[in-house]
Amino acid sequence: MPTSTNLNKATQYQAFAVLVVDDEIGMQTILNKALSKWFSKVDCVGSIEHAEELRCTNHYDLIILDINLPGRSGIEWEEAFTDPDKKADIIFMTGYADLETAISALKLGASDFILKPFNLEQMLQAVQRCVDKRLAQRHQFALRHEFKRHIATDMVGSSEKTAQLKQLIAQFAPSRASVLIEGESGTGKELVARGIHEASQRSGPFVAINCGAIAPELLESELFGHNAGAFTGAKKSREGLFRVASGGTLFLDEIGEMPLAMQSALLRVLEQRTIRPVGGEKEIAVDVRVVAATNRNLQQEVSKGSFRADLFYRLNVLKIDVAPLRERKADLIDLVPFFTKMLASELGMPNPNWAHEDILAMREYDWPGNIRELKNLIERCILLGKPPAHYWREIHGDTLKPSVTLSVSSGAEVVELTGSHWQNEGYPNSWSLKQVEKAHIQQLVDHHDGNKSAAARVLGVARKTLERKFKEWDSEESSYAE
Repeated sequence: MPTSTNLNKATQYQAFAVLVVDDEIGMQTILNKALSKWFSKVDCVGSIEHAEELRCTNHYDLIILDINLPGRSGIEWEEAFTDPDKKADIIFMTGYADLETAISALKLGASDFILKPFNLEQMLQAVQRCVDKRLAQRHQFALRHEFKRHIATDMVGSSEKTAQLKQLIAQFAPSRASVLIEGESGTGKELVARGIHEASQRSGPFVAINCGAIAPELLESELFGHNAGAFTGAKKSREGLFRVASGGTLFLDEIGEMPLAMQSALLRVLEQRTIRPVGGEKEIAVDVRVVAATNRNLQQEVSKGSFRADLFYRLNVLKIDVAPLRERKADLIDLVPFFTKMLASELGMPNPNWAHEDILAMREYDWPGNIRELKNLIERCILLGKPPAHYWREIHGDTLKPSVTLSVSSGAEVVELTGSHWQNEGYPNSWSLKQVEKAHIQQLVDHHDGNKSAAARVLGVARKTLERKFKEWDSEESSYAE
């Protein structure tokens, strides 16, 4: 069955399913035994009728189909070729084929055509070609998914600070000079770095490394590479990220965590534009733009002696400060729908229809975790099926909501009650049913931070009903005022 060179592929094939359709029990046995070493699911049947039943209830990536079968022939199994939702690769096999039959099979969309009797290796090669093609398609889909998820470079938001940030990215991008990005954790510093790279139109790749996530003794090898035998365990040479990023951008995240010894080596690279791999003697020229980021104030780190002043000046040629979310809350009106749509798609869930009030409720919070915290909150709300304003109250209580005073008019009489009065003493006995209804509806709307849709769900009525009642109350108050 699989040779030693195919063992790795055989492991990958476990996620695929195969259906064998042949009326010869001996052929079913041979193919089942051979294919089961590669595939976790191999089903064998002797007729198109039975095969169609299995196809409708199961997913198959590959169908090995005999043309000459009792009842409907393999050529007549139209459903297997025309169903767009259950499209499988099909390998035809027959012992009585002529050229016309082969052409008909290929026109239907068959992936291969094999004559009986055949060598088993011949069949396995045809199977491998089909599955390798499917495997490549899956990998491409996964890469596209990761690209959409992680490599987005559009800055979302219409606040003044975000507009200034976009302007700086466009202004700094064409230069080869180093860029230093400072900002709190979770503000999107890597997104800014990617934006600079994309706008620069440099031909090489964008390569990122977190300087604080790699052991100090390995960081030099990671950045500059090493020669075989340079240290214990270095069995092979390694290029290093500076060479990988050749012609592109190297993003040094958390540069403030870099050990002082490595800071000296990095300074030398930035000044001379050459690197020396660990254990090597020759200098290698590199064309790499360095963008560094930190959540620390590097000027203060220099004053404390924990960061080299000369490296700071070399990195700080161009400077971008990324404002925290609390200073650009106007971006929430764009960020919330953006993350909601993106995360719903990633989670395979319907896009929730949240009210405008949900976004307004979020503006009462200072977001110490910045955009990362916002994204995590939205993801939880989607998974729990709760609007943000409603979920917000569960995790933060009433700390963000001031005491509400409701005025209920009855002719010339105006009765004012605070929220605490409702909760502790209930409504006055002298109130009419209409007054109680108005107070209760207003209380629920305030409880959901003005979200009338959420209040309507709790009350079991349509939002239009609440809108109509609020209009009625407004017109009544206007008539009383006259």
